[in-house]
Formats: sequence, structure tokens, C-alpha cells
Amino acid sequence: MKKDLRVVGTSIIGIGVFGALLFVPAWTFNYWQAWVFIAVFTVSTSVPSIYLRMKNPAALERRMHVGPAAETRTVQKWIITGALLLVPAGMVFSAFDHRFGWSPVPTVVSVIGDALVALGLGISMLVVIQNGYAAANVTVEAGQKVITTGLYGFVRHPMYVGGVILLAGIPLALGSWWGLVILIPGVIGLVLRILDEETMLQQELDGYRDYTRKVRYRLVPYVW
Repeated sequence: MKKDLRVVGTSIIGIGVFGALLFVPAWTFNYWQAWVFIAVFTVSTSVPSIYLRMKNPAALERRMHVGPAAETRTVQKWIITGALLLVPAGMVFSAFDHRFGWSPVPTVVSVIGDALVALGLGISMLVVIQNGYAAANVTVEAGQKVITTGLYGFVRHPMYVGGVILLAGIPLALGSWWGLVILIPGVIGLVLRILDEETMLQQELDGYRDYTRKVRYRLVPYVW
């Protein structure tokens, strides 16, 4: 029961924070892109969370253990801190863009952005379903095994693929072309996180070196 209340409480707080980040800089509630984005984000995270709560509550708990304090490696603490600042900053910038009309996007592009948000979050949640040890922080637990099937058969870090898609979708969903600049530091941060994470996984997770020989690409097939 306490975990259920925690999930519900986190969702309510998240909606409130999103509202503040978007409607205050936009200085209007007449911002349909923000309303749709919040709805898409809420549904795309709540439905998989309910599924995990029923089927694999331990995996859901791992996903909720997030933030600099949850990281054990110094470089990861800095990277996750940057990520937790980057996404809200991108949302606020996109809301200001909407307010002042710096780079408005067509309605169809905003809809595509919402689809990307749903897709990115969906991929991230599917990864957790396929790999119950996929946590929000970089760690290796006792008894953890290398997952080589599902999305892990295509790239070594499918959750971060979902993250890149999400980063691309957020500013478009909120009606901003200029907001796409968050992709630059976002992708750089992910690359650094992946490189450091793989160093740890090769040292601490049995079979990971063999897995890297089987699945060559970290983030994008045939690219990297």
C-alpha cells in the first residue's frame, strides 16, 4: 500500500511540477501543446508503472531510485545532475519560445513530437519489462545476468535510445524548433554515461564482455 501511495504521489507531484515549468514561463493556460504533452507523458509513464507494480514491483522500485544520491560513481553523479537540470530547462525554454513566438512549429509537428514522447517513454518502459535489473542508476546487483534478447539484441543500451527519442520529442510537442538544441548536451551526456557504465559492467557483470562482441552497437545500429 505504501508503495502504491508513493507511485500515485510521485505522479501527482510530477504533474504539478510540469504545470509550473510550462504554464508559468508561457504565462498562459491557453497552451494546448503543454496540456497534451502532460497528458501523453502521464499516460505513457502511469500505464507501464501500473503493469510493473502488478508484475514486477522490484523493477518499479529500481526505476524510482533515481538522482545523484543513487549513483555510486562520481562521473555518473555529475551526468545525472546535468540530465535532471537539462530536461526541465528544455521545457522552460520551449514554453518561453511558445510565449514569444521565436520558432513556432506546425500543429502536425507538435503531434509528431507527442508521438515521439510516447515512443521514447514506451521503449524505456519496455526495456524495464525485458530486463528487471534495468535501473535508473548505474549499478550491478547480486545475481544480475546479461540480457541479450529483445531490444538488447539490437543495441547494448536500448533505454538510452528511448531517452534520445524523448529528448527530441519534448520541444516539438511543446511547439518549439529551437528547443531541439537540448539534444546536443543531452546526447553528449548519454555518450559519457554509456562509456563509464560499460567500463563498470565489463569489470563487474559476468558475461558482459562476450555480449559486447555479439552486439557491437551501443546506441545506434551501424553507427555507434
